Amino acid sequence: MFYRESGDFKTSYAADQQTFPIRFDRIVVALILVCAFLVVPFFINDYWEKSILLPFLVWSLAALGLNILTGYCGQVSLGTGGFMAVGAYACYKLTTGFPDLNIIFVILLSGGITALVGIIFGLPSLRIKGFYLAVATLASQFFLVWLFNKVPWFYNYSASGQITMPERSVFGTAVTGSAATPSATYLFSLLFVVVFAFIARNLTRGRLGRSWMAIRDMDIAAEIIGVPPLQAKLSAFAVSSFYIGLSGALFFGVYLGAVEPTEAFGIDKSFLVLFMIIIGGLGSIFGSFVGAAFMVLLPVLFKNIMVGGFGWPTDMVQHFIFMLVGGLIMFFLIVEPHGLAQLWRVTKEKLRLWPFPH
Repeated sequence: MFYRESGDFKTSYAADQQTFPIRFDRIVVALILVCAFLVVPFFINDYWEKSILLPFLVWSLAALGLNILTGYCGQVSLGTGGFMAVGAYACYKLTTGFPDLNIIFVILLSGGITALVGIIFGLPSLRIKGFYLAVATLASQFFLVWLFNKVPWFYNYSASGQITMPERSVFGTAVTGSAATPSATYLFSLLFVVVFAFIARNLTRGRLGRSWMAIRDMDIAAEIIGVPPLQAKLSAFAVSSFYIGLSGALFFGVYLGAVEPTEAFGIDKSFLVLFMIIIGGLGSIFGSFVGAAFMVLLPVLFKNIMVGGFGWPTDMVQHFIFMLVGGLIMFFLIVEPHGLAQLWRVTKEKLRLWPFPH
């Protein structure tokens, strides 16, 4: 009744293989984008910007990057926080070293630098995999954070060791620094997320994405049929690190404005992003956004209800949220190990066949 393909005819392979082949999906996505770009900026305030929208966008981009590596290529990584730190410090050095360089190019170059670092730390994946690869990427997490803490050049010899984002603007509108408005920072971040989510969707559906999935499912069989493991694994590390570097640059430059590596990019951030893609669904672009919403927005909702509504102490609410979110994670993993995206796929299949049995 609500979700049908009847009358939605395809007259070419391009139409059948488009990103959203069902008309209903295209209409819903178009409405969401119109609302996000043309409605939300007029109602956003500081609280919605700093507590809800910007964290969701930044962590969605990070989850998208890790999902490309872990969900699509099957390479486990625990170095997400370290790669975000690379993107953040690259953004800082490019901004301070090249004051006239546009902030858009700064963030893109930060992603490119992170991609190069990701390729270097992805080299062990050619010989090891599984738990051993996870430990190797965990070592990269600690090494990168230690490097940014101990080498003064990265933070321009500041006495505090903290880096602060200078003010930058796009078409005369400030998007970083104290002069940036909530609507400007939101739209700037949203544009990056939408564009690169669309690129990721097409990458995973193309030749490169199919080579990643072949390596994930059975690397020996993939090599036998002609998929080069070196190219597939390193390209996955490069693309994943690029996305994570973008999220780190946005996290530092647009969201926080000032960071210190140990607190901002610790090991807890790596596990946070890993939980996002496990809960949302491995190997799913949509799952990356659902997982980010679950891990970022759900604690905010509980905090508003318990502190604002019932007047509970903040520290007690924080502990309760840890237990509640942990319990929900276990519940969802037991009910649907393939994540919330799989639940959504099953729901859509039932809607397409309703009221007939499935």
